[in-house]
Amino acid sequence: KQVILISDKLTVVLVLATLIAAFGSSFQYGYNVSVVNSPSQFMQQFYNTTYMERYHSPMEENVLTLLWSLSVSMFPLGGFFGSLMVAPLVNKFGRKGTLLFNNIFSIVPAIMMGVSEIAKSYEIIIVARFIVGICAGLSSNVVPMYLGEIAPKNLRGALGIVPQLFITVGILCAQVLGIRNILGNSTGWTLMLGLTGIPAAIQLLLLPFFPESPRYMLIQNGDEKKATKALQRLRGWDDVDSELLEMRQEDQSEKVEGHLSVFSLLSQRSLRWQLISIVVMNMGQQLSGVNAIYYYADSIYGSAGVRESDIQYVTVGTGAVNVFMTITAVGTQPPCGAVNVLLRAACLCLQETVTWMPYVSIASVIVYVIGHAIGPSPIPYVVATEMFRQTARPAAFMVAGSVHWLSNFIVGSDFSLGPYSFIIFAVICLVTLIYIWLVVPETKKKTFLEVFQMFAKRNKVELNLGDGDLPLKELKESPQDAQKATPF
Repeated sequence: KQVILISDKLTVVLVLATLIAAFGSSFQYGYNVSVVNSPSQFMQQFYNTTYMERYHSPMEENVLTLLWSLSVSMFPLGGFFGSLMVAPLVNKFGRKGTLLFNNIFSIVPAIMMGVSEIAKSYEIIIVARFIVGICAGLSSNVVPMYLGEIAPKNLRGALGIVPQLFITVGILCAQVLGIRNILGNSTGWTLMLGLTGIPAAIQLLLLPFFPESPRYMLIQNGDEKKATKALQRLRGWDDVDSELLEMRQEDQSEKVEGHLSVFSLLSQRSLRWQLISIVVMNMGQQLSGVNAIYYYADSIYGSAGVRESDIQYVTVGTGAVNVFMTITAVGTQPPCGAVNVLLRAACLCLQETVTWMPYVSIASVIVYVIGHAIGPSPIPYVVATEMFRQTARPAAFMVAGSVHWLSNFIVGSDFSLGPYSFIIFAVICLVTLIYIWLVVPETKKKTFLEVFQMFAKRNKVELNLGDGDLPLKELKESPQDAQKATPF
C-alpha cells in the first residue's frame, strides 16, 4: 500500500515534464487563437497600405474582408492538417520526439510574421498563420497523449487539464500584450505575432532532458529496459512492477491488432462507441462557439455597446476569468452553457432597444466562458486518452483532432448569422450534454484497461487477456440482454 502511495505521487520530473510540454506547445495554441484580435485594425491598415504601394489604388472593402478572414481562418485550417499528421509522427518519433519536431512549425512562422512588415507582404502573415496552425494541431493532440501516458492513473485527470490551462494562459497573455499601450499598436503588432516562437525555443532546449512515454517505449517499441528506467524517473521510486504489469497486460490484449490506421479504427467494433464519443465531444466543444468570442472579441463587445476605449480591458477580464475557472476545474464535468448562449443571442438582438442590455450581454459572455472552462474545454482530450489503448490512441487522436479543428475552422470563418449564431451554438451545447449524460462513463482513477472494459459491454465485445486468444470476442446476447441494452 505504501509503494502505491509513493509511486502515484507528483514528482519533480513529472511536474517539470508536464509544465515544459504544456508551456512549449499548448501555450502557443492559446496565444495564436487570440493574438490577431487586438491589433486587427493595425494589421488591416498594413494590408491596405501595402496594397496601395503595389497597385497605387486603395484596397476594396470586400478584398480586405476576404484577406482578413483568411488571416483568421488559416490558423484552424492549419490545425486540421496538423491533426492529420498526428498518427504517423507519434508512431515514428514517439510522443516527446513529435513535440520536439513540432517546434519547427512554430519558430519558422514566428520569424515570418516578425519580418512581414519589413518585407511589405501580408501574404507572409497568411502563410505563417497556416504553418503555426499546423503546430497547434499537432500539439493539441500530442501533449494530452504524452501527459496521459506518463501520469499515474490517480493524477491523469489533474494533469490532463494542464494543457487547457496553458491554452487559456496563452489567450490571456495575447490579450494583455494586445493592450494599446503595450504591443497592440501600429509599431508593436509584428513583435507581438513573432513572440510565439519563444515558448517553442524553450521547449526545444529543455524537453530532451525528460523521459519519453514509458508506454510508447514498452508497447510500441518493445524496449522494457528503457521503459522501466523512464517510469522510475517519473515516479521517483524503483518499484514500478505493478505499472509495468498493467502495460504488459495491455500489450498482450492488443498483440493481434498492431498499429491501427484511421480506416481500421473505424471498422473496429470494440472501439465503436469510444470513437463516436470523442467525435461528439470535440464537435460539441468547438461548435459551442467559444472560439468565436476569442477570434472576434473586440467586435462582439463593440456590438454589445462597450465603449471602444474599454473593450481591450473587458477582453482581458474575460481571459482572466477563463484562466481562473480552468484552474478550478476538476472531474469530468459535462458541457454547460446552453441556456446562457440563448441569453447571449437575446442580448445581442435587444441591445439597441433596451438600455441596460449591454451589461447583461457582457455578463452572459463571462458566465458562458466560465461554463466552458470547467467542462467542455479541458475534458475531451483527457477522456480521449483514457478511452483508447496504446495502438489505437494515435489514430483516435487524429480523428478527434481533425473534428476539433474542422469545427474550429467553421466557427472562425463563418460568423455571418450574427446574434442568431448563438442559438445554433446553444442547441449544439444541449445535444452534447445529453449525449455525455447518457453514454460516456466516469473514467476517474481507472486504468486504460478498466476504461476499455467499461465500453466493452456497450460495444458487445469482451476483453480476453489469455495467452494465445484473440483479444476481442463478440458477445452472444440473449433476447433478454438485447432488450436491456441502451438505445445508444
